[in-house]
Amino acid sequence: MTDRWDPGAFKSRVDEVLRGFVAEEADLFASVDPLLAPVAEQLEAAVTDGKRLRAAFCYWGWRAVGQPDSEALVRATASMELVHAAAVVHDDLIDDSPLRHGRPTPHLALRAAVQDRPLADDTARSLAMLVGDLLMSLAGQLFATCGLPAAYLARARPLWSVLARELIAGECLEILRTGTGPDTTASLKVIRYKTAKYTVEQPLLIGGALAGAGDRLRAGYSAYGLPLGEAFQLRDDLLGLFGAPEHTGKASADDVRGHRPTALLAETWRLARADDRERLAALLGSRDLDADGLDAVREVMCRLGAPDRIEHMIGARVAEALDALHGLDVPAPAAGALTSLAHSATVRLS
Repeated sequence: MTDRWDPGAFKSRVDEVLRGFVAEEADLFASVDPLLAPVAEQLEAAVTDGKRLRAAFCYWGWRAVGQPDSEALVRATASMELVHAAAVVHDDLIDDSPLRHGRPTPHLALRAAVQDRPLADDTARSLAMLVGDLLMSLAGQLFATCGLPAAYLARARPLWSVLARELIAGECLEILRTGTGPDTTASLKVIRYKTAKYTVEQPLLIGGALAGAGDRLRAGYSAYGLPLGEAFQLRDDLLGLFGAPEHTGKASADDVRGHRPTALLAETWRLARADDRERLAALLGSRDLDADGLDAVREVMCRLGAPDRIEHMIGARVAEALDALHGLDVPAPAAGALTSLAHSATVRLS
């Protein structure tokens, strides 16, 4: 790979690694017993789609230190996408989300495979949970066998514990905050731990650790990665409610039906007066929410200017991230790629 950043070419390389590795592991898994075939299919489905942003941040965390491109490095970066796949399977299960990338989520897809069994819904959900668990295990396996020197891997290995602890802490915080009084500060903390850290900061730090990055550069990665990761999730929250499902591949009503602690809902509540709060309270968390109810929520948000507030928060965080990046002494190709990634992560339709 040349120093010119080509996101499409990089994605193809990561896709090739993921599909080959997971296909082999899925075959080994299914060989234990024919009953496991539907579960093995979901392992492969979990890595079919994705922008491969996390792999890209890990890659440039390495390259920004001055290290060269290599196939072993790409295998290491692909492990970040298995972490993401595991998190998505668990997140969709917890949130009872019906769609991801326009396809049924694993707990629904597996429902068809066990529909003749007693307690089919519970069985499918349990199987989906285990799909997520296995994907996380495979992430560690791919990283450990990527082909980089053992001494390099040893430098990065402690960060995996940090990544897992913070990701699960964020998921737990979201569960505990769901259905409670909307609070923007609390929502931003959920975003930081559930998404921002494992999407941008930790992949950068792991790539940097593999390459032997110094303290100043690692601090710079965090200064760039945290606000950018938050901006990424804030954009996701906007797209979740205002994006077109044919682009997002997800159901628009998920956040409202689940009364999830998004910053968009928290800002709407903060700006609302008593009559709007009463109206919102009747809609948030309603499992029977229809298209008219969803439009009513959107109307209140737009009238109060909440989406504009989130757009401002996104812009401020991207600017903060780029300011931090410009203060780092990194090779020009790395600076250019990380600038491009900041925009592609936050200016998107899906």
